Amino acid sequence: MTSHTTTPLEYNTEQSQMNILGFWVFLGAEIVLFSTLFASYFVLEHNTADGPAGQDIFILKDVLIETFILLTSSFTSGLAIHSMRNHDKKGLLIWMIVTLLLGAGFLYMEINEFIHYVHEGATIQTSGFTAAFFTLLGTHGAHVTFGIIWISLLLVQVYRRGITEKTSSKLFISSLYWHFLDVVWIFIFTFVYLKGMVM
Repeated sequence: MTSHTTTPLEYNTEQSQMNILGFWVFLGAEIVLFSTLFASYFVLEHNTADGPAGQDIFILKDVLIETFILLTSSFTSGLAIHSMRNHDKKGLLIWMIVTLLLGAGFLYMEINEFIHYVHEGATIQTSGFTAAFFTLLGTHGAHVTFGIIWISLLLVQVYRRGITEKTSSKLFISSLYWHFLDVVWIFIFTFVYLKGMVM
């Protein structure tokens, strides 16, 4: 009896494997970036300069909705990759579009959240706390925005060229990026919002 092992489409070529490995190295640099931003936040989180603190402005319900939206987008991204590996172009496109819509919904809520903070007197110039907070959250939001644009362009390629070794490798890498942003958000939710609400 012979055993058959199937290699996922995105790993079929040596170039694709090297691209994926290279992206893991890039994510290592991203971890350093966000670790630095978190460290800066932890140093400055008590420096409110008589301005509002986290417990004064954070709204748990809104943050929970944002978290649910982003984590759901990670799940739909996984469904898209599953469809890709089954050569289901329609399923891939549908699930990735759902992922992008969820990402856009997350950004919409985050922008409204920032507007609320400004109305409460918390701007990036208010204190060390708000400067570190807006820098951390803004950097994450910018990454989500870039991810939406990037994946949208990849979907155009898939629509035109189909699921190939090249497009599958690119989409798999973009899904790694999207999952990474979800992991970062879990840390933000836990160590910025939840911690800030009980301080």
